Amino acid sequence: MATTGSTLLLTLLLAIGLVFFLRAASKDRSTTVEVRSSRPALEVLSALSTWLEARGYQPQATDPERRSLLYRGQVSSSPLLAVLLSLLGGLGAGCLGLVWHQLLPALGWWPLLLALLGPLAGLLYQRRAARDETVELRLISHDQATGSALKLRAHRDELIALEQELGAKLGLYSDTNLISSPI
Repeated sequence: MATTGSTLLLTLLLAIGLVFFLRAASKDRSTTVEVRSSRPALEVLSALSTWLEARGYQPQATDPERRSLLYRGQVSSSPLLAVLLSLLGGLGAGCLGLVWHQLLPALGWWPLLLALLGPLAGLLYQRRAARDETVELRLISHDQATGSALKLRAHRDELIALEQELGAKLGLYSDTNLISSPI
């Protein structure tokens, strides 16, 4: 009986871990970064706009007073991760059903039907991970002698992709290195 109790505890801990993983997978990871370039502001903003539109973002709003541009795009969930989470949810729920069967044999094999709840984990992930994302570009300064400075607010993954794809081309640099920073 003690072994079954500890197995139940471990199975419940795995279920809690799955819930926290689902929350983390769909969490907003927007970050603000100040980026500088030796290039003229118009060239940098034009390249960033072209890059964002190629990635599916659409211009949403411009604010000349704040010198900012806002882009909006739809981020989809990963179908492979949804399938994996469904399988893990089903396997975990099936294990929980087996433990309950051992603890309460009077229930028969009915607790094994919990495994049918597995696809619910994938559906929850798909609904929460597919969302609108925004990218805000704000020109801080532009000077022919010193170049330009921008403040970017976007999802962390978009900022990393921007740094990798356009960093060298536009001579972008910042105080924060998103690629090596922890999540």
